[in-house]
Amino acid sequence: MPKQFWLMKSEPDVFSIDQLQKDGEAGWTGVRNYQARNFMRDTMQKGDGVLFYHSSCDVPAIAGIAEVSKTSHPDPTQFDKKSEYYDAKSDPANPTWMMVSVRFVKKLSTPLPLTDLKKVPALSKMVLLQKGSRLSIQPVRPEEWETVLSLTGAPR
Repeated sequence: MPKQFWLMKSEPDVFSIDQLQKDGEAGWTGVRNYQARNFMRDTMQKGDGVLFYHSSCDVPAIAGIAEVSKTSHPDPTQFDKKSEYYDAKSDPANPTWMMVSVRFVKKLSTPLPLTDLKKVPALSKMVLLQKGSRLSIQPVRPEEWETVLSLTGAPR
C-alpha cells in the first residue's frame, strides 16, 4: 500500500508537539469518534505521514510533523475507570476504541496557522478547510502534503 498522509488534531494543553518531541513516540488515545477510529483501525499504516495540528487554542496551526509508528491497537483509556475516556460498554475481548502510535519527526520553527492555510489555493480542497469539518483525524492528499511541507520548509 502506498504511503498515506493524515492530519491529527490535539489541543496543545492536553497533548502538544512539544510533549511528543519530549516523549519521542506516543499512543493517540482518547479518540471517541467512529469515523476517526475507523481511519486508525482500518487505514493508517506504519510510516504514514502525519501533520500534527494544534486545535482549540488561540492560534490553531500545524505545529509539527510525525509519522505512524505502530498500527491499530486497543486504546487502553477505554478500560480505565479513572480516565475521562472510559467506556463501560467496551469489551476487552472486542474493544470498541482503537488507536495508533505516532513518532516525532519535526517541530516546525514557525507553526503554520489555519488562517494562512486558507490563503493557499492548492489547499482549497483540504478536509481541514471545509466548512463544518471538525474531525480529529483527517486524510491529507499527497499533493496537499507536499504543499504544506513546501510552506514549512520541512524535508520531504
